[in-house]
Amino acid sequence: SGIYRHVWLTLTDPLHVGHWGTYVTTPRADTVGAAVVVRTRVENDHATARMGVLRSVVTDSAGREIGRTETPFSLAAGARVELEQRLEIASPRLWSVDAPYLYTLRSEVREGARSADMTTTTFGIRTIAYDKDRGFLLNGRQVKMWGVNLHHEAGGLGAAVPERVWQRRLEALKAMGANAIRTSHNPPAPEFLDLCDRLGFLVMAEAFDEWTIGKVPEGYHQYFAEWSERDVMDFIHRDRNHPSIVLWSAGNEIGEQTTPDGVQVLQRLVDLFHREDPTRPVTTGNDNIAADGRPATLAFLNALDIVGYNYVDRWHERRETFADQDRHDHPDWKMIGTESGTLFQSFDEQFALGDDPTAVRPNYTSGMLQAERLWKWVTLHDYFAGNFMWTGIDYLGESTWPFKGFASGAMDITGQPKDAFYLYQSLWTDRPVLHLF
Repeated sequence: SGIYRHVWLTLTDPLHVGHWGTYVTTPRADTVGAAVVVRTRVENDHATARMGVLRSVVTDSAGREIGRTETPFSLAAGARVELEQRLEIASPRLWSVDAPYLYTLRSEVREGARSADMTTTTFGIRTIAYDKDRGFLLNGRQVKMWGVNLHHEAGGLGAAVPERVWQRRLEALKAMGANAIRTSHNPPAPEFLDLCDRLGFLVMAEAFDEWTIGKVPEGYHQYFAEWSERDVMDFIHRDRNHPSIVLWSAGNEIGEQTTPDGVQVLQRLVDLFHREDPTRPVTTGNDNIAADGRPATLAFLNALDIVGYNYVDRWHERRETFADQDRHDHPDWKMIGTESGTLFQSFDEQFALGDDPTAVRPNYTSGMLQAERLWKWVTLHDYFAGNFMWTGIDYLGESTWPFKGFASGAMDITGQPKDAFYLYQSLWTDRPVLHLF
């Protein structure tokens, strides 16, 4: 509760670029050249008509100008217009997980000799695609997502997380070998996404944890009908310029996945995402794809751009075959693991291993075998775009006495590596790893 993220008061000239009014895409991009398309919403809050020019300038990371274009406009009092501009960038440096190069767009509204308003937008030049056989492609190259789920708080620091804390945590996850993050299960802080842009993480940005069917009495389902369209639009408009975001998630473990009319709710959301950002596909984290008794409906799964699997190894024979059956039955599906289990470890050795050296407690160490088997399967199957382990870091909540958090992370609630950290480092990096525990 309370204010747990930065709050800004922005003062503008009545003739200005609209709030979240800049949208940058790179429909064509390679090392030879790139097309940068800029859509900018200009608003006139004057009581009279205004004429002006929108000047858009692209600079590289050193601040050197590498592209410029200008578009004149005329606006009636109280009117707004979206202007589309196209810039050609020669020999761009492409954004990638290994080299996350960033450019800056400077948008200036000029009225005669006067500069009425100026905003800056950071963006990356890159292309993304999903293929039913090759998985995820970044700049035309197959990249497997070695992912973790993260909640938005930072343990004892609470929900108002200092940016340096996120930087330290993300750098540690990068050292572990992770290259992807799912923001479970809500929009993250914008500064978090800025860090993902700079550090080279692929992000699945998630909007909701429930739609019309509630999980808790005072949950979002009470507001979904009135607020979901506005919230989705704000969610997309705020974050769609981040090169790190490569996939939208419309929801996590949504109850509608199993209901006859659930696909109608999903399709409305998917249409919103496609309308506001046609450059990225949409998924949901589905935990009942092959569940006993009441599985997700085929219509619901077919309506997704990418079929997302929560705990693909959860159901009976799928313990060892994972998504093989769906690949056989639905060869055109594009698939990704949105959430998967891992080793649950507390630093309380009595909890993990016991205090009796003569008593064997194998669950702790054998838990690593399950995670290793799953990630081996993900690695060997190109059509599966990647997976997101639950979780990268321990978090507050979902706890039972005497604990205050959930010990599923590869790092503990203070950001210190646990044994699982080195397991994933051995799987996700090329460096030799030796860890004794």
